Amino acid sequence: MKCDAVVGLQWGDEGKGKIVDLLSTSYDLVVRCQGGNNAGHTVVVDGKKTVLHLVPSGALHDHCSSVIGDGVVVDPKVLCEEIRALQVHGVSLGSHNLFLSERAHIILPYHLLLDTLKDKQNGIGTTSRGIGPCYADKINRIGIRMIDFIHPEIFKEKLLKNLEEKNALFTQLYGVEALDFETLYREYLHYAQFLCSFVCNLTSIFSSFEQKNVLLEGAQGAMLDIDSGTFPYVTSSNTTSAGLCTGSGLAPASLKKVYGVTKAYTTRVGGGPFPSEFLSKEGEVLRETGQEYGATTGRPRRCGALDCVALRLAVKLNGVTDLIVMKLDVLSVFDILKVCVAYEYQGEILLDFPSSLEVLKECVPLYREFQGWKEDLRSCRSFNDLPLEAQAYLKFIEKQTGVNLSLISVGPERDETIRC
Repeated sequence: MKCDAVVGLQWGDEGKGKIVDLLSTSYDLVVRCQGGNNAGHTVVVDGKKTVLHLVPSGALHDHCSSVIGDGVVVDPKVLCEEIRALQVHGVSLGSHNLFLSERAHIILPYHLLLDTLKDKQNGIGTTSRGIGPCYADKINRIGIRMIDFIHPEIFKEKLLKNLEEKNALFTQLYGVEALDFETLYREYLHYAQFLCSFVCNLTSIFSSFEQKNVLLEGAQGAMLDIDSGTFPYVTSSNTTSAGLCTGSGLAPASLKKVYGVTKAYTTRVGGGPFPSEFLSKEGEVLRETGQEYGATTGRPRRCGALDCVALRLAVKLNGVTDLIVMKLDVLSVFDILKVCVAYEYQGEILLDFPSSLEVLKECVPLYREFQGWKEDLRSCRSFNDLPLEAQAYLKFIEKQTGVNLSLISVGPERDETIRC
């Protein structure tokens, strides 16, 4: 089996959806491995935008089958709506080409409510999609898996037990109304009936694709990794290439290429330190030009200069073999471009990304400036088509990361891409 991976190298929103869609022409199976519908992967084909939250981005190709892996947390309501919407728009999805792991845990309304209530207390800035509380139940070994969900009596037993505990929290700790068991159970039985034909044991599915090409699709980005990211301002899963292996159910030895995706600048959603953030009009211009608003929540993204300190860490964590730079065209509005190459902390120069949040909050970015190009790049289809200033900017990124460029995106459309 030839198995490659696409991972994000920043705080998510790098443009992985477009890349997975683009690469899927060479793969037979695309696997979502972790996260849930807190991810929004956007694909634009012939001017039509499709936002996918749980279904892998390869689903837009007829030849390509899709897997929602063991490590994904699945909101059944959202997945049912997404499948139906794709079917209405002509995407052929059925039990023959969409495989849903029976080991995946499900998100229920009490997870969403808990997420909202907890975020009001800690200010992390989650998407309030229930992701963290669902993963917490998984770690606490009280979660409900898809294999339980599609068996009504087992689901009923586990739901009763979970809801008893959660309702005690809601009424006694948070002072909100308890959720009604019967209402919730009846509604979710309909979702279980719709999804049951997709649910399967992935071991047999992967065995049938033993001689095929498989692409692992990461969600979020390396700097949001629960272990290696800017804790506690992180997501609740492992977002690196190692996490994709465990979340898919495939052995790490099967992984060959790791495509690392970064924007030509940096964005972040929610709370947490962001040393190279633009707090001036420059950030607003970048946001509006790049349309930096969350595909899932619509929240405006914080924007700043490309941070090579964070990028170097992400490249190492993921074992990146091929570098992909997105949204280079957005930078055409600037006369001068800044790239953060190091931090200064209390008079000391830091080349490595600090683990301490307290240190990171006080880090001052040190910049290298580049001349802008002020040209529309969307018609460029080779590296040499790019202005010399843009070529210099990209070569510097290669030098900073130690990884060669594989693809450069110069627009949102599938074909607005340079292969290096």
